[in-house]
Amino acid sequence: MIRRGTSFAAAVAVSACLALAGCSADDGPKLSVSGAFMPQPVDDMAAGFLTVENSGGTADRLTSVTSDIADDVTIHESKNQRMREVTSFDIPADGALALERGGNHIMFMALKQRPEQGDKVAIELHFEKSDPITVEIPVKETTYRPQQH
Repeated sequence: MIRRGTSFAAAVAVSACLALAGCSADDGPKLSVSGAFMPQPVDDMAAGFLTVENSGGTADRLTSVTSDIADDVTIHESKNQRMREVTSFDIPADGALALERGGNHIMFMALKQRPEQGDKVAIELHFEKSDPITVEIPVKETTYRPQQH
């Protein structure tokens, strides 16, 4: 009888710890954004680039991007020198999603206004699991390429 009661009490304590105190090894996605920029657009379309880093123990997905600068903002994949719209990008646990020139990126179609070099464009990144993240993207010269480390 003592053993059964002790086992039950231990099970309740472990369950409470996992549920209430966050004792799980799976601590969920922890997202941050770095290296964001938009080359100054030359027409009514623009591209955006950034890195979403996930220091958490759970993967997430970038599912959409919104911005006041355009009603049509999509995410695109580049493979075999072809670009196509996708519905999401994976962000691995303890990893990163890089949106960069020549690769995956954000597209802004039918710009409501054309931002100039030095401006900042506000976007909101939407995820499958995490809360949205608002980012101010600096507009750089049209030919801007960040230094690779």
